[in-house]
Amino acid sequence: DLVSSQRASSAATTPSRNFFSTFLPQAKRTPIKPAPVSSGSSPSQAAVGRKDPTANQLIKPKEASQSKEGKPPSSQVSTSETCSSQSQQATNQSVNQNSRNKRIQEHEKERKELFSKPPHQTPEKKVEVGDAEPTETSGDPPDSSSSRSCGAGGGLSAEQPFIKLSQEEYGEHHSAIMHCRVDSSGRRVASLDVDGVIKVWSFNPMMQTKATIMSKSPLLSLEWATKPDRLLLLGSGVGTVRLYDTEAKKNLYEMNIDETHPRILSLASSPSGSSFICSAAALGQSGNLESSPRLSIPVSGQLLLWDTKTVKQQLQFSLEPEPVAINCTAFNHNGNLLVTGAADGVIRLFDMQRYESAMSWRAHDGEVYSVEFSYDENTVFSVGEDGKFIQWNIHRCGVKQSEQGLPQDATGPFVLSGYSGYKQVQVPRGRLFAFDSEGQHILTCSSSGGLIYRLTNGQPALDRVLSLGGHKAPVVTVDWCSAVDCGTCLTASMDGKIKLSTLLAQKS
Repeated sequence: DLVSSQRASSAATTPSRNFFSTFLPQAKRTPIKPAPVSSGSSPSQAAVGRKDPTANQLIKPKEASQSKEGKPPSSQVSTSETCSSQSQQATNQSVNQNSRNKRIQEHEKERKELFSKPPHQTPEKKVEVGDAEPTETSGDPPDSSSSRSCGAGGGLSAEQPFIKLSQEEYGEHHSAIMHCRVDSSGRRVASLDVDGVIKVWSFNPMMQTKATIMSKSPLLSLEWATKPDRLLLLGSGVGTVRLYDTEAKKNLYEMNIDETHPRILSLASSPSGSSFICSAAALGQSGNLESSPRLSIPVSGQLLLWDTKTVKQQLQFSLEPEPVAINCTAFNHNGNLLVTGAADGVIRLFDMQRYESAMSWRAHDGEVYSVEFSYDENTVFSVGEDGKFIQWNIHRCGVKQSEQGLPQDATGPFVLSGYSGYKQVQVPRGRLFAFDSEGQHILTCSSSGGLIYRLTNGQPALDRVLSLGGHKAPVVTVDWCSAVDCGTCLTASMDGKIKLSTLLAQKS
């Protein structure tokens, strides 16, 4: 009787497995107990998560009925359990269908409340996000994690323009980061630390180090060449610039700039890729690579144009009223204009077709740390030692259009304190702010992570919309790579950690 009862039990269980295999074409059954399905899961996840628990529920009642009834004849057991199995299957099919429809409705309602958009648009965005970030495998759907990120941001506006989908960490550096830049294609990142170690790495589809470059001489600047985008420009503290091939993993050229101006503070590749700008500065009065606190007389400097193909210097720009160290440089979209920020607080705009200065004006009290063209290129934005973020009109010789104050931890000098009175100070080297793809928002540094602000015309303060967080040390440089609705924010800090935050832009 025991043998026939076990055979009958297995026979009764078989139709149940075949029935649920119609929902799962692969007919895969996990041997372990499946995790409970959360209310925010997608319909497909909910359907998969219900398969095995239901099958187990069909088996358990049959085992219970066998123990209560003792040892009935095998024919009765087989007939009664088969009938009960069929009725249970029909019942469960109805329950599953109703439950699935209910969960679909709840999920669509949640997405509609979060995105404030018709539900049918949301799956399209989720597909894009999944393609961009396949490494994110958490059980929560993107919208639920996004709502938590937004809520934790602090100081957020009512209409959230971005949702933080994920944040990953690149931790291959062991000292403070100086520069962190994405190449023009958005495929690779180059990061430089104060020990002179350069890492070239990718983040899509997964984070992976492509090349490690060790430098015997100290490095101060880094920039991607535009064409071809596999080349890196590396500026040292001993008057040399290297052109490095990140795919072949070798130096192509090493250019000697000027022994009297050994510090290569800034590099900028022209959009055509045929030339690059090099800013060289003399040593500070202390003789160190890092000059002492701001001097009454700025350090001398040169601004040079080099040909990338012939690897020869084309010309030296005239810097009025006196040769001064140029801290930051940036081209406009077609390379016809070059904007620079200097240690004397002056912004200079150069005509790159005539190779001469078009205009200049005093912009900051103290050094200019970072400068960029606006999205429409009618204005330039600058950040200075005085902690101000200013927009200038280049058609009216540097007329100030707006001015906002930034916190000290956004402009530097950056301070990292430790135990027993340990204190590390780093002057700004890399980009202090970066724009989104539409030029409406900026990413800045802070003591605990990147901060995103909405640009406001004529307002006394920027409108803070999102805090990316994630850092335990001051962020010293940022970059923003935008592609369609998904953008990637890079924030690099003094402990060598680089956070890569993936954002979803909310179209208004």
